[in-house]
Amino acid sequence: MNQRLEKLTSWMKNNDIQVTFLTSLENVYYLSGFYSNPHERLLGLAVFQESEPFLVCPGMEKHDAKRSGWDQEIIAYSDIQDPWELISKSISGRMNSAAKVAVEKEHMNVERYEKISALFPSASFISAEEKLRKLRMIKDARELKIIQEACSLADYAIEVGVQEIKEGRTELEILSAVEFALKKKGVTEMSFATMVLTGANAASPHGNPGMTKIQKGDLVLFDLGVVIDRYCSDITRTVAFGDINDKQKEIYDTVLKAQLAAVEASRPGVTCAEIDLTARRIIADAGYGDYFPHRLGHGLGISVHEYPSMTETNELVLEEGMVFTIEPGIYVPNVAGVRIEDDLVITSSGADILTKFPKELQIIK
Repeated sequence: MNQRLEKLTSWMKNNDIQVTFLTSLENVYYLSGFYSNPHERLLGLAVFQESEPFLVCPGMEKHDAKRSGWDQEIIAYSDIQDPWELISKSISGRMNSAAKVAVEKEHMNVERYEKISALFPSASFISAEEKLRKLRMIKDARELKIIQEACSLADYAIEVGVQEIKEGRTELEILSAVEFALKKKGVTEMSFATMVLTGANAASPHGNPGMTKIQKGDLVLFDLGVVIDRYCSDITRTVAFGDINDKQKEIYDTVLKAQLAAVEASRPGVTCAEIDLTARRIIADAGYGDYFPHRLGHGLGISVHEYPSMTETNELVLEEGMVFTIEPGIYVPNVAGVRIEDDLVITSSGADILTKFPKELQIIK
């Protein structure tokens, strides 16, 4: 059994949990090494306190599961089979009953909850999310190496995007050029839908790129990330196309000051709340507090958004090995939208910045 599974089973023993049944793609991958997106089909991992675990996947993916390194039982089912009948047989061979079962309450749908409830009619169900979040929050050396590679490619993507800026080009034209350049580097998946937003569109924190053309005096916002070996990166840079006005410059300088201060404050022993408030106070003191509507950042790993959540109310203490983003922003409708985002890892003495593309205001002529 791998170390991650051993940590989970230790938690189960300490909390008198007989079975943990997981169905999220990310947690199944984290514990088993097998990644699959079976769409509506069931993917699952059953972990037992006293017995060997088993993996559930569509029959067409059994070979891939074995090739991933999973050497325990695999329940592979066809499209005309009910996987829950096969699951029931495997469970009955391991145990008669369970008093406590852990599941992903935030992920499991009602139909699957009813199915697993029928297998353990007398059990109480508790959440497995909190434990899995804590396990995934601290990255090991292998994970950090992969994330660093993903961050390097994100830097490259921003470089390509900036070079593609020309008057009259649309957001989607630049976006396409960025993603095509990444594909030539072997990148097959983005962490999320790439954002290239210009002018008034940049003032929407989660705007949708379209056919808007870049004009002189616009700020252009890039937000993107790539997936390498199932791990994500996430970077945002905002640049100017031609000279911008004083108000736009003031907004940019405020965001940069806030971002640099939050990065500098990131170190072991500091809380997520302290980091968020470090940036938030700078933005509020500059008069833009109402225009910073989101948290400062989020954890990063197999999911592009995972623990820790960098909010002003989160008293979680930063530890070595945590990876997260710092991404303050100011979004003033019809004036400017600016966000600057880096990926950081907490070290024994501070933090390393994993995304390297320059943050000082770049004016593209």
